[in-house]
Amino acid sequence: MDQDAIEDEIPGQTATRDDSMSASGVLDDAQSLWHELHGLAHDRLRLAALETRRAGESLVSMIMAGVMVAFLLSSAWLGLMAAAVLGLIENGVMAVSAILLAVVFNLLLALIFYRVMRRKSRYLQFPATLSSLQSKPPNHRNAQKS
Repeated sequence: MDQDAIEDEIPGQTATRDDSMSASGVLDDAQSLWHELHGLAHDRLRLAALETRRAGESLVSMIMAGVMVAFLLSSAWLGLMAAAVLGLIENGVMAVSAILLAVVFNLLLALIFYRVMRRKSRYLQFPATLSSLQSKPPNHRNAQKS
């Protein structure tokens, strides 16, 4: 008799062999999928780490450039104030008065910018988001429905 015919005649053996073969195939597939997932996660984390490093280096460069720009703008502002003071002195204003006038002008500008910063600082606390996350009292909800 043919070997295949014998295996077909014995139903218990065929089912057991197919089950073990399919179980090992599923296990191999699961392990393969796990290794692919692990490799993909590793690649993604490495990419995130490299981009984080690049972003950090860019941030440091931007901060350094910002400090240099601030220094240059401060120097230009001081030069402009010195020119204004010298212009006032040439037009007959006493040197002390001209310097004090420049100081008062700088203080007034600083006060204006301080008020702008105070007004804008409220938005740093996300007021609309916080109020939307807070639960409203039951009386307030009923008043809105009517």
